[in-house]
Amino acid sequence: MRKAFAVILVLSLVLGSALMAAPGKPVTVTMFQLKVEIKDALDAYAAKYSAAHPGVTVNVESLGGGADFGGAMKAKAQAGQMPDIFVIEGMGGYNVWKDYIADLSDQPWVKDTDLAFKVGGKVYGFPVAIEGYGLAYNADILKKAGIDPASLTTRAAYEKAFATLDAKKKDLGLDAVVSMAASVAGGMWWVAGQHNLAAYWGGGLAFDDTSVIQKALKGQMDEPRFRQYAKYVQLLFKYADKNILLNGSYDNQVASFARGKTAFLHQGNWVDPNMKQLGVTFKMGYAPHAFLDTVEKGLYLFAPSWYCVNPKSPNAAEAKAFLASIAGTPDGHDYMVNQAGMIPAFKSVKLQPKGQLSQALMAANAKGGNYGVFFGMLPDGAGQNVFGPIYDLFAQNPDNLDQFVADMKKAFAALPTM
Repeated sequence: MRKAFAVILVLSLVLGSALMAAPGKPVTVTMFQLKVEIKDALDAYAAKYSAAHPGVTVNVESLGGGADFGGAMKAKAQAGQMPDIFVIEGMGGYNVWKDYIADLSDQPWVKDTDLAFKVGGKVYGFPVAIEGYGLAYNADILKKAGIDPASLTTRAAYEKAFATLDAKKKDLGLDAVVSMAASVAGGMWWVAGQHNLAAYWGGGLAFDDTSVIQKALKGQMDEPRFRQYAKYVQLLFKYADKNILLNGSYDNQVASFARGKTAFLHQGNWVDPNMKQLGVTFKMGYAPHAFLDTVEKGLYLFAPSWYCVNPKSPNAAEAKAFLASIAGTPDGHDYMVNQAGMIPAFKSVKLQPKGQLSQALMAANAKGGNYGVFFGMLPDGAGQNVFGPIYDLFAQNPDNLDQFVADMKKAFAALPTM
């Protein structure tokens, strides 16, 4: 009996060791993300991570640049193809996908950031980056025109500067003063319907002051404030390259500025990799979206989006490990800063971005006095389906400011029922 037991024990140990030593079943982690400007860098990092982790393959699918990411996510859910890692942009996205969002409170990177997405004290989202924007300017062109970018702190200052540049377009080699796009058909609804509208939500207020957007979420407009803002939008539209404004893509918008054909660009620091690819050598920086009559000096800083993990996936553990590697390894830090050109949201990252606009944001962040970005608080689809088309119409007829105000007031009134 003892001999039989010993044989069984030995066999058990041998079989157990063999099972433990056997390679695990290959795992493919699927990631669906919307920052097309980091696609190449993220694909390369995913490939490098996969090579370093036998049995794990990370596949990244990117859809952005104004495409309907939310609609694509819903299609995946209906087809039973929910990704292991996906993106939300705030409470609107969280409310739609909360049944597919894992609690990440126990992850090692949580203590290393102040920008994790939280609900009820629990962490549900990994901050993709710190992003931000003002109105980007070509410093060389402004210098030639005799304009000090530090003076652009009120709408009146912009009116004067834009008129000066417009009068000197031929001498300066400009097609227009501003490169801005607002075309829904061109997929650029987010430039106006999210990023520009954010100036109304937070401009001139304390960084965490959400009073204006909270009022809108109750269906109300601060009309005196909004009219000041609308005049700024009108000014941008008036001096924009009309073809880009009404029909242009992201690439058209960025390329016009990069070629020195416009003095200003309405985009954020995520264009730094594009500027590098396009061989830009001129000096650039950010001026405020100063729409008020009173002085505004801040830029807009925020975590634009968060990675979430699908807890219903059998690959959730591997998905969490992939995100942890981005936040907590030298290769991950190199990917974020040097390859993707982002400003990491993690305090342990010591690398400095090389892009001029990212550097301008880091300087503004250190200086303080910046403004919050709150479009993520809006109902899902508000920017694309409600506000974007209104800006598109206003771009087509920027003289009709009263109609723009009326249309937006009506849109605000409908927000509580979205």
